[in-house]
Amino acid sequence: MTPSTIKVLLAEDQSMVREALAALLGLEPDIEVVAQVARGDEVLGAVRAHAPDVALLDIEMPGATGLEAAAELAVEFPALKIVILTTFGRPGYLRRAMESGASAFLVKDAPASQLAEAVRKVLAGEKVIDPALAAAALSEGADPLTDRERDVLREAADGATNAELAARLHLSQGTVRNYLSTAIQKLAARNRAEAVRIARDKGWL
Repeated sequence: MTPSTIKVLLAEDQSMVREALAALLGLEPDIEVVAQVARGDEVLGAVRAHAPDVALLDIEMPGATGLEAAAELAVEFPALKIVILTTFGRPGYLRRAMESGASAFLVKDAPASQLAEAVRKVLAGEKVIDPALAAAALSEGADPLTDRERDVLREAADGATNAELAARLHLSQGTVRNYLSTAIQKLAARNRAEAVRIARDKGWL
């Protein structure tokens, strides 16, 4: 590894995808994958251990999402550049990725050369965003849900009753009912299940 080599951490729960990305990036003369993890809650420890320059984070991972890992990294390692990778081009994910401190947001099926170039660009201080996702995010508009409404919808996804939601979130049943009702109304959904589906499809959960 030369002094100019870019050290990359790769976080992706699907081993075949992770190994393929690592192999492709390893072909680049100025990039070395110094660590690979399969869980979002392993990212912070791996960064502490290997000191990468750039972290490539998948969104959907067990333990913690790539967005949650990015938010943690932004606090402890503000100089670390973060690239979010996703299979799902959901507009809300892009907005949340930028809020989490990410410098780039790309879909996983982008050519390897594009990913390598994104790694170089973020290290140079640039932002790199998939143009189709950027256009979709602009047309979609802002997430209308409050943090609390998102919390309640997220917990309601498994079909929990209002009483169960109230216990989990340390709220009264009336408050839970109000949050659900408001969220359903904002999303123009017919019921809580549809509200959860709409919010997930847009990347707001």
